[in-house]
Amino acid sequence: MKAAVFDKNGIENLKVLDIEKPVPASGEALVKVASAAINPIDDRVINKVDFGGKPHIPGAEVAGVVEEVGDSVKGFSKGDHVIVYPRKFDGTCDMCLAGNEMLCRNGGIFGLATDGGFREYIAVPEANLIKVPEDMNMELAASIPVAALTAYHALAMARLSAGETLYVVGASGNTGMFAVQLGKIQGAHVVAISGKKWLGDFGADTVVDGEALKAETSKPDFKKANVVVHSIGSKEWDRSMSLLDLNGRLVLFGALTGQDVALNVQDLYARQISIVGSTGGSKKEITELVKMAKNLKVRVWKRFPLEKIVEAFEAEHSEERDGRVMLTF
Repeated sequence: MKAAVFDKNGIENLKVLDIEKPVPASGEALVKVASAAINPIDDRVINKVDFGGKPHIPGAEVAGVVEEVGDSVKGFSKGDHVIVYPRKFDGTCDMCLAGNEMLCRNGGIFGLATDGGFREYIAVPEANLIKVPEDMNMELAASIPVAALTAYHALAMARLSAGETLYVVGASGNTGMFAVQLGKIQGAHVVAISGKKWLGDFGADTVVDGEALKAETSKPDFKKANVVVHSIGSKEWDRSMSLLDLNGRLVLFGALTGQDVALNVQDLYARQISIVGSTGGSKKEITELVKMAKNLKVRVWKRFPLEKIVEAFEAEHSEERDGRVMLTF
């Protein structure tokens, strides 16, 4: 079978090779990959994680069809459409027992702590498999494990309620497009900070770019945010903080534009602002998302076969990117 493999850092070192097709162990299922998404996690794994020269397969977001099951697998059978819960977890630590598998003390991210899904077949522990309806679009399915789940968990951490105002920074990004949709489903008034007008079709009540927003914030009747989703790192940090109303909550994940920010502590406590970190999501949340998926959609900008995976990463980094970049199989 074919797989994308690298043994030293750098996208230029990512090669599509013929490797041995895996055989599922007793508690595993063999999944034929149907769709995979390019994600910043993969970028970091390929460019920054040192695997000591050992060949590694990236790929955090995967959907496919069960091809074969191991002897002790009870909940899945050949032909099931599935996604992969993207966290290795032991199920026994205090975090797992509390339903926070994404924080497992002995776990890690799928595609980083384990080989990932940029390959034709993958053997997956039964505990990491989630069934999806057979009529679900596989590109949407592949976007649920990271992009949608990260947004869903973040809104839960921010305690978003119906009737509140939600601002989404980076609204046209992989997670942003799902934060917009999920915020609307949860009854919020959603403001997408972006120049992409298609976000109106994804549930945004208002779509406003940075320059227009600057003008809006100077108006006396400007409506501030109860919740701001901030997923891009240090860029736009000050703006995100300034958008918050009294008792507002800023929920953050991702650091694409930098990890360090300036924080005015006096402003923080005077306005009683909460800053909430969020990562991934739980197995319970991903199953909830699957049930909601008929109300979700994904915007795909470009598709590439596995053999052109380097071009797919180049597209992911393009300033012209206007939606997700997906791998087809």
